[in-house]
Amino acid sequence: MEGIVADSSIEEDGIDMETEEGKPIYTAGDAAPTYLDIQAEAGITKHMGGYAATDELHRLCHLEEAREVLEVGCGIGVGPAYIARRFDCQVTAVDISEKMLSWARQRARREGVLDRIAFRKGSASELPFEDDRFDAIIAESVLAFVEDKEAAIREMIRVTSPGGYIGLNECYWTQPPPPELLPHVLYIGPEIITEAEWRAIWEATSLEARTIQAHRLEPKQELRDRIKWIGWRSILPAWGRVIKLLLTNPRSRDAIKEQIDAPMEMVNYMQYALFVGRKPRESSASRAL
Repeated sequence: MEGIVADSSIEEDGIDMETEEGKPIYTAGDAAPTYLDIQAEAGITKHMGGYAATDELHRLCHLEEAREVLEVGCGIGVGPAYIARRFDCQVTAVDISEKMLSWARQRARREGVLDRIAFRKGSASELPFEDDRFDAIIAESVLAFVEDKEAAIREMIRVTSPGGYIGLNECYWTQPPPPELLPHVLYIGPEIITEAEWRAIWEATSLEARTIQAHRLEPKQELRDRIKWIGWRSILPAWGRVIKLLLTNPRSRDAIKEQIDAPMEMVNYMQYALFVGRKPRESSASRAL
């Protein structure tokens, strides 16, 4: 596994859609850039419920008592910086995208918390950390893009210290969308599952004190929350980068248009929930005795 990523930043107007290998970050083969590719290039991120949802997740996970917190799928770094500002703890931020990590480092530097956040490149399904390390793990709007959610949750449990908390903020289908909307699913989260499937996954974990808080999606409020979450200082340049991609990058142009054209009625089939549980205090070995 890679060590802590060296501190570096992305120039505000110097981003190229292609990686060093000549392919977008998340896309395999010659497929069109994905939703996550576009987000990484623009410097924006998906998040449900705004700061209110995050505050509630932090409360349920008792971050005020945590010494070390892991944010999985940190994106542009809003979450890790927010935790570092609010709580007396050390934060580790992990993401599969080096460009997302660069945005996250840039935000941490701007908000004066760079010395309190460590950055690692890694997958939610194969976390590059030792067992029983973190007092709390937070993941928001991450597993909608992960096919094997059970594996990712097992990894989070593995690296959580006994008695520590895991908190997720994830969207789900209240009912499967009609066939005419299914092609657009690829552009908002290809691995979104139903509420019943999520509840089954969560109840099957080894976590104790499991809770699920379901919330309705209000499109206008979500837009306001998203803007506030990212911040005007970041969102205005991000829109400029999206426009630049539309004008100059043929591979990304069609993907952006598809995402923009996704019908708003899709949110009528979606909600999100906060999933929180505590890792048992006794080890698996002692429970087997």
